[in-house]
Amino acid sequence: MPVLQVELPPNELFKAVEQLSLPDLEQFSRQVTTLVAQRRAPVLAKPEAELLQKINQSVLSSEKQTRYEELLNKRMEEKITPVEMDELMLLTDQLEALNVERISALAKLAQIRQTTLPNLMKNLGLKEPPVV
Repeated sequence: MPVLQVELPPNELFKAVEQLSLPDLEQFSRQVTTLVAQRRAPVLAKPEAELLQKINQSVLSSEKQTRYEELLNKRMEEKITPVEMDELMLLTDQLEALNVERISALAKLAQIRQTTLPNLMKNLGLKEPPVV
C-alpha cells in the first residue's frame, strides 16, 4: 500500500481514498474503523482491544469474497460444475467459521461492556450480514 503524508481537507482525502484498489480500500477501512474505536475509547482494556481486532479482521480476503460471489451466482443460475460446487462449499465453511469467530468476539465484548449484542453492534456501526 502506498504511504502518503499530506494534509488534506476531508473532501480531498475522500477523493484520494476513492482511487485505492479494493484490497487497499478494505485494509484502509479496517484501519479507520480501528482508529474510530480507539478515539471513542482511547484507553481500552487489553481484552477489549483484542476482541475489537478479531471483530475487524474476521472477513474473507477480497479475492476469496469475489470468488465466493461468482460461485454463488453460478449456483443460482444453475451453471455450477461439481468442482466449483466443492470450492463453494469450502469457501462457505471458511466464511461460516469466520462469522462464528466474529460473533463470539462480539458477544464477549458485549458482556464486558454490559450491553446487548444488538446495542453493541449499533454502537460500533456494524450491520447484520445478509442472509444467503
